[in-house]
Amino acid sequence: MRLVTWNINSVRLRFGLLAQVVERLRPDVICLQETKVVDELFPADDCRALGFPHLAFHGMKGYNGVAILSKRPLTAVARPLRCDKADCRHLVAEVDGIEVQCLYIPAGGDVPDPAVNDKFAHKLDFVRELTTLYATQYTADRPVILAGDFNIAPLETDVWSHKQLLGVVSHTPVEVELLTRMQASVPFIDAVRHIIPPEERLFSWWSYRSPDWTRNDRGRRLDHVWVTPTLQDRLKGAEVLRDARAWTQPSDHVPVLVDIAD
Repeated sequence: MRLVTWNINSVRLRFGLLAQVVERLRPDVICLQETKVVDELFPADDCRALGFPHLAFHGMKGYNGVAILSKRPLTAVARPLRCDKADCRHLVAEVDGIEVQCLYIPAGGDVPDPAVNDKFAHKLDFVRELTTLYATQYTADRPVILAGDFNIAPLETDVWSHKQLLGVVSHTPVEVELLTRMQASVPFIDAVRHIIPPEERLFSWWSYRSPDWTRNDRGRRLDHVWVTPTLQDRLKGAEVLRDARAWTQPSDHVPVLVDIAD
C-alpha cells in the first residue's frame, strides 16, 4: 500500500495539483486535510476520474475538512467528533484490514498560552483526548495508520531552528510533550523517521509569509504518518515531496508518502 497524506488547503482550488501528486507518486490511498468544502460539493466524480473509486469525506464550509481517497474498498467508515466539536478533523476507514485514520489536529493560533488563547487550549485538549482514546482502546497488534497534519514538529531536526521556535506554536515544549505521550500510548511508530533518519533535517511545511522559502528554508515537519508496531516490519519507504511547495498556487504543506508492503 502506498499512502500519501497532504494538507491540500482547499481541494477544489488545488484539484489540479492533486492530479499532479497522483501522477507523480501513484498512491493507493490519499489522506487529505483542509479540504474546505461541504460534503455536498466535494469533487467526488473528479476524484473517481483520477482513479479513486472509493471515497470518504467529512467537510464543512471554508474551514478544516478531511478526506480519504482509495483505489481499494473502504469499509467501517466513521466520522468521530473530537472535544465535542463538529469541526471535521477526524475520519476513519478500513483498507485491506488496516484502519486508516486521517487527522487534522488544530493549528492552535499564535499565542502558546491556553489561558488566553482558546485555539491553543483546543489543540492541547484535542491531543489529550486522542491520547486517552489510543491508550484505552488500541493495542500494538492492531494494524492502524494515523496520517495527517498534526500541526506539531516534535524533533529538533523537524524545525529550522529549535532555539528560535521553542516559544512558537507547533514546537513548544508542552505540545511536543503531549504529542510524545500520544505516540507512546500504543506505542506508534513514526513511519517517516523509521525510513529517514531522525538526525536528518526534514520539513513538510513552509509559511506563505516567507518571501523566498527556498532560500531561507525556514520549514517545519508538521505532517506525519504513524503506524502501530504490527506494521513496522512492513514499512518499505518514505518520501516528502518537497518540490511541490514550488508548484503554481501551492499549498503551504507538501505531500508525505509512506510505502507499506502488503
